[in-house]
Amino acid sequence: MRRVHIGPSVLELVEGDITQQDTEAIVNAANSSLLGGGGVDGAIHRAGGPEILEECRKIGGCPTGEARITTGGRLRAGWVIHTVGPVYRDGTRGEPELLAAAYRNSLRLASEKGIKRVAFPSISTGAYGYPMAEAARVALSTTIEYLTAHPEITLIRFVLFGESAFRTYGTALEELLPTLGLS
Repeated sequence: MRRVHIGPSVLELVEGDITQQDTEAIVNAANSSLLGGGGVDGAIHRAGGPEILEECRKIGGCPTGEARITTGGRLRAGWVIHTVGPVYRDGTRGEPELLAAAYRNSLRLASEKGIKRVAFPSISTGAYGYPMAEAARVALSTTIEYLTAHPEITLIRFVLFGESAFRTYGTALEELLPTLGLS
């Protein structure tokens, strides 16, 4: 685990399974239909049960960069924030801005609902092909920026699947902290 303080809030990096987190909300790296899929999305729908899918059907989808919220179903987390990250093509088609928007809009929803502890996966780095190191920089800089302006969020936890993802996020965090005046 790697932990840093951003004002009164905490940013954590852990290797693990997002469906097992005890935060108030977990974020789902969803597709635009919100009807389930592979990777993190499929795991969250399987672990959370049919309530999540039922609510997602009522929502009717979500554009890239935006976020929607449902119950957590059978998950330990009471809420699932579904966000759609960009499919990576070459990094020049708005992918960094859309990825940052996915994180920012997820956190905005959490703030609006009074949710203080949120767990994120690495959005867009699986089937959507976003290079892990680039995605980590966008994810971490966006969430740190949000935390500095929104101390009502007390914990952001990145739950990373596998040692390689954990190391990549750790390296990105170490590179970012000095540029932000943090350590």
